[in-house]
Amino acid sequence: MNSTWSRFNIASIVLGFAFLYLPIVLLIVFSFNESKLVTVWGGFSTKWYVSLFHNQGLMDATWVTARVGVISATVATVLGTLAAITLTRYTRFNGRVLFSGMVFAPLVMPEVITGLSLLLLFVAVGLDRGFVTVTLAHITFTMCFVAVVVQSRLVTFDRSLEEAAMDLGAPPVKTFFQITLPVILPAIISGWMLAFTLSLDDLVIASFTSGPGATTLPMKIYSQVRLGVTPEINAACTILIAVVAVGVIIASIANKRREIQRQLDEQAAQRG
Repeated sequence: MNSTWSRFNIASIVLGFAFLYLPIVLLIVFSFNESKLVTVWGGFSTKWYVSLFHNQGLMDATWVTARVGVISATVATVLGTLAAITLTRYTRFNGRVLFSGMVFAPLVMPEVITGLSLLLLFVAVGLDRGFVTVTLAHITFTMCFVAVVVQSRLVTFDRSLEEAAMDLGAPPVKTFFQITLPVILPAIISGWMLAFTLSLDDLVIASFTSGPGATTLPMKIYSQVRLGVTPEINAACTILIAVVAVGVIIASIANKRREIQRQLDEQAAQRG
């Protein structure tokens, strides 16, 4: 029985990972295809990467996506962190339920509804659709994810450290930047990366809120895929996968080193 279940578990894991990652592997492999036909292997070549960098439309969309992602992720991280601190530290204040619902609503709201609502808002206030509206929309729907990540870290935070610092005369602002912020920094970095990745991936909300000169890379790829997949699109997607993978690896290494350093500091403090 144990052997049967073991084989079943292994087979389930293999099939699950194959279902998730085999399409990505095929996309990466065919981005180096010599042939124009994306389903027929014609030999190894990197010419589509060269062609990609000469495709002005894709380059412009990539630049817009990168700017929107960095700006929206940064602003969403600041606002999401403040929201998480408010919800964690101030458990009783008028309108807390409403505030919490407004912060976490995009988590459960369909993207079509969010995009349409933001479109109607921008039209009502007379704001022309473009780079600014896409950035504001991405800030709106990524901030809640940052708040969730940071709040989960604040819930387990030992507040006696802050109380000790303030008892020694440190003001609240200094206590936050020197005691609280270093402890929750890994969660903040993780929240930023999650917000940036979600911004890179978004298609629905950007389609509602974009305008002339603000075409993001997912929108550009989707518009070209409707006419047929080209090797250039495979190359662009491969570069995106590589960028995200490198970012995740760097963040994981940084968090691991920070955790090791924290453990070493704790051991040194105990010995002292």
